[in-house]
Formats: sequence, C-alpha cells, structure tokens
Amino acid sequence: MNQLFDIKGKVVVMTGACGVLGATIVRYFASQGCKVVLLDLERARGIGEKLVGEIKADGGEALFLPTNVLDEEVLKDNLRDIIKAYGTIDILMNAAGGNMGPANVQPDQTIADLDIDAMKRVCELNIFGTVIPTKVFIGPMVAQGKGVIINFCSMSSFRPLTRVAGYGIAKAGMASWTQWLSGELALKFGEGIRVNAIAPGFLLTNQNRSLLTNPDGSLTDRSHKILSHTPFGRFLEPDELTGTLHYLASDASKGVTGTIAPVDGGFNTFSI
Repeated sequence: MNQLFDIKGKVVVMTGACGVLGATIVRYFASQGCKVVLLDLERARGIGEKLVGEIKADGGEALFLPTNVLDEEVLKDNLRDIIKAYGTIDILMNAAGGNMGPANVQPDQTIADLDIDAMKRVCELNIFGTVIPTKVFIGPMVAQGKGVIINFCSMSSFRPLTRVAGYGIAKAGMASWTQWLSGELALKFGEGIRVNAIAPGFLLTNQNRSLLTNPDGSLTDRSHKILSHTPFGRFLEPDELTGTLHYLASDASKGVTGTIAPVDGGFNTFSI
C-alpha cells in the first residue's frame, strides 16, 4: 500500500480554526485520522467546543484551546496543553488572520483617507499572528527532526488588489516569510521540517460576504469583476482546499518547501 499520503495519527494544530474555512479543514483532517487541535479566540469557544463534539461523535480526536496568536505567553500555555494531551506537534497550520474596513481604500476615498492604525493592526494580525505561533510551536518539530508548517496566503500575496491596502501588504509579507522560513529551518535543522503555504482564491466567507454580496444576496460589482477574471467562473468552496492541504501535510510533498500553492480556479494566472 502506498503510504505517501498517509497522515493518520498526526497531531495537527490550527490557528483560526473556528471560521468557515477552519471548520471545514479540521473536520477533514480529523476524518483522515489526525488528532486536531483547534486554536481560536475565547469568543469562539462555543463554536470550537461544538466542532470538537461533532468530530468526536464521528470517531475522531480533537481538542479546543482558546488562544491569542499575538500573545506569546498564551501560546506557550497552549503548547503545554497540547504536549500534555498528544505529546508532540506534527503539522502547524497558521490560518489566523483577517482584514478590517478602515485599512481599505474605498472607491470614493483616496490614500489620504487611509487609517494607519487599522493598517498596522491588520499587518500585525496576519504577519505576527503567524510568526509568533511558529516561534512557539516549532520546538516539538525540532526535537523530533520533522514537521510541516502551512501558512495561509491569498491572491493578494501575488499581486496588489484594489481597495485592500493593509491586507495586501500583510499577505505579500506572508509569502516572503514562508519562503524565508523554509530556507532558515532547512539550513538550521535539516530537511525534515518543511514550510509551505496555500493561497486560497475567492470564497464566500463571513469575513468578505458584505464585500461580495448585496443585502439581498445578489453579487456586487466587485464580485462580477472577480468572476470575470476567474476561468472557473465561480467562487471556490471551502472543501476544495483540503486536497492541497493534505498533499502539503503528507510525505507526498516531502521534497517540497518554500512554495505557495494557489487554489483559485485559475484567477492568478489569467490575464484577458
């Protein structure tokens, strides 16, 4: 039997695990026999504990821990709880992130209207909300000489998109961090620790729903522009990310590090 894609028994830690994408992803990895640790804000506890209950009801193994990806001491507490429960960390998925309206430049605004404090918060959440968890959770991977880190980039990692000024800077930085870290870890700790990223295309999530749909549910002008630039002609579904994530998490990609894998229906490569 080919074991390249076998991830059964792996301990998967995911930040931002209780959103639309995160919930789909942790359910999938649990279904593949992984022990999944859901990290999210305290206010997501109800969602997280419900997800854990559903995963366990299906025969899976899961744990929810409230966290703050910008607080190193909280993350160290999380690490102690994870090690107590499962002994190690095999796969870290850094999915925490997001955007906020004041960090954007709307069509009726100019750069003079940009809220710099909001822009800083968006950059901090997306960049340092990945850097700090990686710093904290890398220890068990170093100790065992192997592990996988998967960061979450975006279409903004490849090219600037209108409006999303702060988010664009942050996700471009995330691409650079992924590439830098892949070399840094391989040079210092060997080829067993790999770092890659997934770059989801456009999906309808709670975060962007107001940007992509009108109050009546119809598509906004921005949605029509996005879809006209997407060869698939539709938005992606959350479960369409899981196959690529499985590949990056498994030994099927053991020669792959420092890559950013788009799952975007062709958006990133399409011009006219």
